[in-house]
Amino acid sequence: MSAPNAPAPAAPRKVPAWVLGLVPLLLIAVALGSFLALDGPGIGDRVGPPVEELAVEKTKLEPGTIDLTVRNDGPDAVTIAQAQVNDAFVQFSGADRPIDRLTTATVRLQQPWVEGEAYSVVLLTSTGATIPHEIPVAVATPQNDTGFFGLMALLGIYVGVIPVALGMLWLPWLRRVPPAWMRGLMALTIGLLVFLAIDATLEGFELADTGSQAFGGRALVLIGAVSSFLLLTGVSEYVRGRKARAESDGASGGTLALLVAIGIGLHNLGEGVAIGAAYATGALALGAFLVVGFALHNTTEGLAVVAPVARETPSLRRLALLGLIAGFPAVIGAWIGAAAFNSSVAAFLFGFGAGAIVQVIAQLAPSLRDDEGRTLHPVAVGGMLAGLVLMFGTGLLVSV
Repeated sequence: MSAPNAPAPAAPRKVPAWVLGLVPLLLIAVALGSFLALDGPGIGDRVGPPVEELAVEKTKLEPGTIDLTVRNDGPDAVTIAQAQVNDAFVQFSGADRPIDRLTTATVRLQQPWVEGEAYSVVLLTSTGATIPHEIPVAVATPQNDTGFFGLMALLGIYVGVIPVALGMLWLPWLRRVPPAWMRGLMALTIGLLVFLAIDATLEGFELADTGSQAFGGRALVLIGAVSSFLLLTGVSEYVRGRKARAESDGASGGTLALLVAIGIGLHNLGEGVAIGAAYATGALALGAFLVVGFALHNTTEGLAVVAPVARETPSLRRLALLGLIAGFPAVIGAWIGAAAFNSSVAAFLFGFGAGAIVQVIAQLAPSLRDDEGRTLHPVAVGGMLAGLVLMFGTGLLVSV
């Protein structure tokens, strides 16, 4: 028989949750540390020839010299022993020491070049491996001074801000369109955006193929797309929850217009990066035909921005803000591309723009539903196909 008023047994103390989460990490660290301390038991020295891979990230042409910025993409250090230009050996400087993995070096070739001619450059490593690089058209690299960045700003305004602003002038016409036509116009907007998403993805893949593969290559485009899709989705839901302005068939017109402008702006950011880089290396022909081609191609983006607010009365200030969000990133992109172009960064930005556009398409899709609840009805399908054809036709006028 137990004694009266005996104290209750103490409850066992629970281990804190953060300790339970930390224990596996500590065990992993101990295992890895032991493996390194024992010098990787079971793994012998790698046999066979070294794996030498170099990616040419930047080409700079100045009178009498060709500068190549290269990055080591392979697992082994690379030593540059010789250099050739058009099958002739040339003197070079730079890269005096082996280039370690993921590091960069600048190789300066002593080569008098002629403007407008093509040059084939080959770097030979100490093991006899060859790293080829083509210069299709030799043009002196512009100096990154104030005047040059001013020119890049004008170029971005020409291909981004002005076309979008001109496209937004369709707003008065959209307000007089019968309500039944609006679903077709929203489908046209989605068709325009689908083309931009495809174009941005393909551009990103092309740039990724020319850059360093050690950073992910084409995977950077997909990572950028997924990142922007998730980021914009989170922002959209936050705005919708804060303002409580969601409608039964999707977000409000103002929210949709903002999302469209953001998506197009991110696409134009990537486009501006490519334009600035191409101009800095002399690969872009800045003729009047090219400027007109970009203007026609991007004017349709302005239509996509104002279509969601066709039944509203936004202020001029708000319209101007939407236009800047959609068009001004082309200026920023041109500055980035001209000053510090990197194929891997550009590929990520193109993917980021593509993902943003896909997220906008997902937001616009509910507005296509007809009275029977169908999304892909004949009018919607026809509008989307018309948008694709329109963007494809104007895209033919752009020659880079």
